[in-house]
Amino acid sequence: MKKISLMGASGSIGTQTLDIIRQHPDEFQLVAFSVGKNIHFARQVINEFHPELVSVLEKSSMEMLKAEFPSISFTYGQLGLTEVAVYNKANILVNAVLGRVGLEPTLQAIEERKTIAIANKETLVTAGHLVMEAAKNYGVDLLPFDSEHSAIFQALQGENAKNIDRLILTASGGSFRDYSRADLEAVTVEQALNHPNWSMGAKITIDSATMMNKGLEVIEAHWLFSLPYDKIDCLLHNESIIHSMVEFHDSSVIAQLGTPDMRVPIQYALSYPDRLPLKNKRLDLAKIGQLHFKEMDYDRFRCLALAYQAGKEGGSMPAVLNAANEAAVAAFLEGKISFLKIEELIEKALTRHSC
Repeated sequence: MKKISLMGASGSIGTQTLDIIRQHPDEFQLVAFSVGKNIHFARQVINEFHPELVSVLEKSSMEMLKAEFPSISFTYGQLGLTEVAVYNKANILVNAVLGRVGLEPTLQAIEERKTIAIANKETLVTAGHLVMEAAKNYGVDLLPFDSEHSAIFQALQGENAKNIDRLILTASGGSFRDYSRADLEAVTVEQALNHPNWSMGAKITIDSATMMNKGLEVIEAHWLFSLPYDKIDCLLHNESIIHSMVEFHDSSVIAQLGTPDMRVPIQYALSYPDRLPLKNKRLDLAKIGQLHFKEMDYDRFRCLALAYQAGKEGGSMPAVLNAANEAAVAAFLEGKISFLKIEELIEKALTRHSC
């Protein structure tokens, strides 16, 4: 049985990870998890999964839960995240938190030789060189949770990396894929959160609408698969059926297909190198009928172009890109700036920074 520590249990990826554990109680056990301020959710998880260690954001919440569940160990704050990450009875760490708070716990877990299942983009975007070097030094597997990186990872099974010609990340285009730049001037937060294919958290959904999400995935792919940026392409694909592709130098292309359900790549990472049954909607290509593709327009999706720029410049530029994006998206979600102001603020931050 694989024993799992889960950072970020109450988020979109976290709750779907719990669903996978729920479906396979003989394969997976949740031994530790973290949440932020959602104490009601924490109680539900504790009652269902009976973990041994739980971390929350605030000390007061920890004390309250400790009184309610005296047989469980509790901790809190950034130190609590690290305690969950390195918990001695876990052999897999799922990093599903938002923001760079996941970096230090992940590095600590690598040093403890935990297998890392990673959904936290910021960990690789801000410090990919550190994470990959540590994983190599400690002989640790780094397994991708993102559908795009999982697709590439699956397509590369049994293949020799020297034969790769390029990676092709597919992108739905987000909530505004059919909008012109003029149309984007007055879009609302509610419109931006209405993704056509995927159910995700607010921040990631906005990142999808600006295409920054794809930009961060490009930087992640650079680190995960050790390829230069000129060998990583993006392709618009409305249906989100082909999750990504690998083209080899003999012109063969291997793609991974499936319904747009994050539980598929999540379960693959947890069960790797095996595959387990999954109760979900099956792919019916005859019913879908057609798949559509379109060349990426980097002028239209300015955030994606900025991500390539930051990745190629390297150094601290990706960290600045990520930080500026987090701040700008938060401001948009709070109604303080317009949608197009997001990319403008990110570009200003990159222009003013020298790495």
